[in-house]
Amino acid sequence: MDGGHMQIGEVAARTELSLRTIRHYEESGLVVPSARSQGGFRLYTERDVERLMVIRRMKPLGFTLEQMRDLLEATDRLDDGEDVTEAERAALLERVRGYEQTACRRVEELRVQLERAEDFAATLRTRLEQAAPATRA
Repeated sequence: MDGGHMQIGEVAARTELSLRTIRHYEESGLVVPSARSQGGFRLYTERDVERLMVIRRMKPLGFTLEQMRDLLEATDRLDDGEDVTEAERAALLERVRGYEQTACRRVEELRVQLERAEDFAATLRTRLEQAAPATRA
C-alpha cells in the first residue's frame, strides 16, 4: 500500500475491531473507505482509523449507531470549518458538549457498577477462604 492507505486487515488490527464489525459500520454509514485498490479492496486512511476509534469508544458507553453518526457529523463539520457560520459552530459545539456530558455520566455509572462487581468478587473470595479450612478436615 502507499504510505497513506491501509487495507481492512491492518485497520482491524490497529482498532481491535473485527473485519465484520468494520464492514457493519461501513454499511451503517459511520465510516466509508477513503479509496479502493485496483483489485477492489477497501483502503482506509488515518482519519478513517480515528473515526473507528471514536465509534469503538462510544459503543461500551451505550451510544446508538444514530448517536454515533450524529456526533461524527458534528465533529466533521467542526473539523472542516469552512462554510460554518458562528451560529452553526456554536450549535455544533453544543451537540458535542452534550455527548461529552452523556459520556461522563455513563463513565460514572460504569464506575459504580465496577465497584459493585469488585465488592461481589471480594465477597465470594472471602466465602471461599472461610470455607476452605472446613473442606480440608
